[in-house]
Amino acid sequence: MKQQSFAQAEFAGKKKVTRRERFLGEMEQIVPWAAPIAALKPYYFPHAGTGRGRRPIGLERMLRMYCLQQWYSLADEALEDAIYDSQALRNFVGIDLGKESVPDATTLLGFRHLLEKHDLTKTIFETVNRHLRARGLLLNKGTLTDATILAAPSSTKNKEKARDPQMHQTRKGKQWYFGMKAHIGADADSVLVHTVVGTAANVSDVTQTEHLLYGEEEIVFADAGYIGADKRQALRDKPLKWHIAMKRGKLKAMAEGPLKELTRRAERLKAQLRSRVEHPFHVMKNLFGHRKVRYKGLAKNTAQLHALFALANLVIAKKALLDHSAQGAS
Repeated sequence: MKQQSFAQAEFAGKKKVTRRERFLGEMEQIVPWAAPIAALKPYYFPHAGTGRGRRPIGLERMLRMYCLQQWYSLADEALEDAIYDSQALRNFVGIDLGKESVPDATTLLGFRHLLEKHDLTKTIFETVNRHLRARGLLLNKGTLTDATILAAPSSTKNKEKARDPQMHQTRKGKQWYFGMKAHIGADADSVLVHTVVGTAANVSDVTQTEHLLYGEEEIVFADAGYIGADKRQALRDKPLKWHIAMKRGKLKAMAEGPLKELTRRAERLKAQLRSRVEHPFHVMKNLFGHRKVRYKGLAKNTAQLHALFALANLVIAKKALLDHSAQGAS
């Protein structure tokens, strides 16, 4: 039997379970660790060492630390400090400070670069979705499309004296934003994200529609930003049922009467169905705290989006996955 350190024994003896501990315990159960580890293993070659310095770090530990970064919106240095400060995080990663040190920020940076170089966050995203599909949670009979703006630093007070050239500004309502857009296609039944595309903020939503469809859906729900999607060359011959919101100005301009009231009710129903696509954005922005881009360039930030939405899918499907896990245990 493995002997506990004094800190671990003290932590295990306390009565109150914090929200962080509860969340990490749930993630421990529902993240399909074996599948992404197997997919990443051919690319991961930790330094074997020469008998001095830090020991090589296992792939599962690095993946767990990367997940912590996404869940708590932590930079490399901040994650290193947080693990030193939190017994809950150390337990999740599997680190005993009495016997080993926490992987440093340079090691974390190297792992992220590895994921970006080989497009492995997309592999993680696809692996998680296969896991969800195998459990009947991702049906792909209908798709909800939407996009959200992620702000980027607009200041030129940096080494290059310039803003990120791959980010652009766009106007939404009466306000201007500078950054990128995260476009998603989500399952109409479960609201689980099946497709992620990253573009500059000035790219029109409708131009990305064809890239957000899974290919097997029969119906598509979208807001007024996607008007004309069904007439685009890549989509005009697709046997799809389109439910795209009418522009508010057009509805407002209609003459009062039964037709306008019927149209208003139809638009309200479409809005109720379509609004569910906001849930993945809520998880990413409010639960994970990812409201602004962290890196420079679209490729790095889109890579992170794949990881964020993979983990967001697990949070959205948490209850069903925990129930499945409990049934399997019984």
